[in-house]
Amino acid sequence: MIQVRVAHLGLDPSTKSPVVILQEQDGERVLPIWIGPNEASAIAMELAGMKFARPLTHDLIKQVIVGLGAELRKVIITQVKDNTYYAELHVYRGDTVIQIDARPSDSIAVALRLGSPIFTSDALLEQSSIAVDDGSSREPEALDPETFKQYLQGLDPEDFGKFKP
Repeated sequence: MIQVRVAHLGLDPSTKSPVVILQEQDGERVLPIWIGPNEASAIAMELAGMKFARPLTHDLIKQVIVGLGAELRKVIITQVKDNTYYAELHVYRGDTVIQIDARPSDSIAVALRLGSPIFTSDALLEQSSIAVDDGSSREPEALDPETFKQYLQGLDPEDFGKFKP
């Protein structure tokens, strides 16, 4: 397993979709994962150190883990299948290990709140990574927190899709 960190949030220039960029801890490879605006906002708020009077969803998950006397020891971005990434939360409570299937974006948001490490495999990095300095037009544009906030405020409710029961 290779430890990665959130290098930055960006926008895909062609789709204007948010992308979280994970970079290997001791290397140059980056793993871009396209995420939804809500999850991007949750990650951006934690990176910016923003706190709210009442817990948001990822804060609630943090409180549940802590309240149960457990600890999130790691998040693993496990695979990509049909352009969908998968992740697991590894929650430890005493001698019990609970592996929870989760979206990478949610997993990253919770890991940031709990200070837990994020990992992926070398194979996934090789398969899905882009070089930091390749100049590719696919490389997402990095956003500072203010620009990202403006992007989120400019979203139309239709950008989130239609609710289907």
